[in-house]
Amino acid sequence: MSLFWGSIVLAVLLAVLFETGLMPKAVWQDYASQEVMTRMIMELVTLAMIPLSLYLFKFGHVHADLLKRKEKALNLWGVLRLLMLLVPMIMNTLLYYMFMQTTYGYMAIILLICLPFVYPSLGRCKADTEE
Repeated sequence: MSLFWGSIVLAVLLAVLFETGLMPKAVWQDYASQEVMTRMIMELVTLAMIPLSLYLFKFGHVHADLLKRKEKALNLWGVLRLLMLLVPMIMNTLLYYMFMQTTYGYMAIILLICLPFVYPSLGRCKADTEE
């Protein structure tokens, strides 16, 4: 739960720091070729991580591990599942302010919208470790 909320707070803190002028915006704006490559990579990562994280617990090996080892497996796979969405969200937030390209901002918002589907509530954790 701390990973979930801590990452959201970090993304909001980054936005506040850039919007208040404490950190400079658009410092990489002149690097067009690097921006195109970075955008392409982040689009692929974002598009791959969303369905992969949402269906992670449905994969046979992962589901069997969750039923067998319960808490240990849930800790491992749950953290991995959250990181699949949270790391690209933070990266897209940072890249938005570094390049000032709205594509990164939209990808960060899409990842933020996906987070409630993997919210690590107690009920969901119990349901994921039972048949």
